[in-house]
Amino acid sequence: MGLKEVQDYFQSRGIQNEIILLNESSATVELAAKALNREPGEIAKTMALQLKDGTNIVIVIMGTARIDNRKYKDCFGCKAKMLSFDDTLAITGHPVGGVCPFGLPEGIKVYLDKSLKKYETVFPAAGTPNSAVGFSIADLEAAIDGTWIDVCKEEEQE
Repeated sequence: MGLKEVQDYFQSRGIQNEIILLNESSATVELAAKALNREPGEIAKTMALQLKDGTNIVIVIMGTARIDNRKYKDCFGCKAKMLSFDDTLAITGHPVGGVCPFGLPEGIKVYLDKSLKKYETVFPAAGTPNSAVGFSIADLEAAIDGTWIDVCKEEEQE
């Protein structure tokens, strides 16, 4: 699960970015940064959350960024509620550690946090806990048609 949906998503949209399959885990920011020989901030961390009304969303943030509870509540009108381990796979089609903004079931809205803009290129997962794909910020935005938001702590973006 996960990788095929991402490959199909890329093919259907003409996305040429190469999916990097690793021999080691990239399930955490630290592991992905080490495996890809990148700074932790360059890893695009994708978080699966549920809003108060039951709507499921994913937010892509800079790897070292943290959600600012006040900003999140101001943006979405509720506290941040992460999906459980089991719900993450069931709802997104991607396992924890491989959640990404590609190949998601219809109805899951994707948001991009402005923290990503610190880097020219970022590396989200590609549907598995041992995959990644590099994107320029502009190409990532185009690939997922996401909405830009500001929900991360400022001090983490310096």
